[in-house]
Amino acid sequence: MYWKPNTASAAVPATAHPGRAGAGAVLAVLMLFLGGEVAMSAAMCTFDDVTGYRDGSDAVNYGPDAPARRLARKPLVAGTLTERQAIRFGWAAVAACALCWAAAVAVAPARPGWAVAGTAALAVFGFQYTWWLRISYNGFQEFFLAALGWFFVLPLYGLLTGRADGFAVVQALVFGLGPLLFGVYSNTNDIAGDRAVGRKTAAVLLSPRGNAAFVAGCSALEAVLLVGSAVAGFAPWWFPLVMAPVMALRARQWVLGFVRGEILLARRLGIRLHRVCCALLVGTDLALVVFGGSL
Repeated sequence: MYWKPNTASAAVPATAHPGRAGAGAVLAVLMLFLGGEVAMSAAMCTFDDVTGYRDGSDAVNYGPDAPARRLARKPLVAGTLTERQAIRFGWAAVAACALCWAAAVAVAPARPGWAVAGTAALAVFGFQYTWWLRISYNGFQEFFLAALGWFFVLPLYGLLTGRADGFAVVQALVFGLGPLLFGVYSNTNDIAGDRAVGRKTAAVLLSPRGNAAFVAGCSALEAVLLVGSAVAGFAPWWFPLVMAPVMALRARQWVLGFVRGEILLARRLGIRLHRVCCALLVGTDLALVVFGGSL
């Protein structure tokens, strides 16, 4: 059954139980982990901009023939930052992330090995989206986008509770699919630039029909998680009803992008839809905390 926050579990050590952890420690872990996430996102985007600037893909993807995308979001291409300044900022962000997450682990109410290892792995690999290992260039871009969201959620949950409940895993998987399901639309728009620099995204490797089917499959996976989690007993029965707007708008996003050909509009809808999805997930969790077993 899905996790009920007010239900004690004999399998969880007393020092790791969320109800017994000091409010100050919980708040500190939340703020430190969030700070690390912001710093890691900044580092990843910074190094991605440097790589895109060096290989010329950003000049193609954000050039004058792409007015729907704001050039100001690419300061190297726009000339508002130098490459040296960007790299220096990127490494400073990596350092800030490592410090925040090390402090979060140090003050966490619980430190299960998998949560500590997950936090460390994210600190090591998170900024290598297009840097060093160049994960997104070597055929793993889509997986990376989803996994980033999973690792942003589950290790933090483990540090706070000492465990990984079924419903928490479901929400982490859904959260991770959000960035993936606007990233694949960006990739579809960027096929020419990515192919020119050897970036192996699904949009580059697949035919147009195959890419459309891949994006449809990822969208369907999200719906399966939302509905299947309730059927399997991990989520409350009403969870799919709450998340119904996400499923409906996800279908609209695919039609907008692959039927009507409005790829960048579909991408923008995906960004906004991810925010809606997060708000609904938070609302669901708050309802379970407030009403508990009465739901």
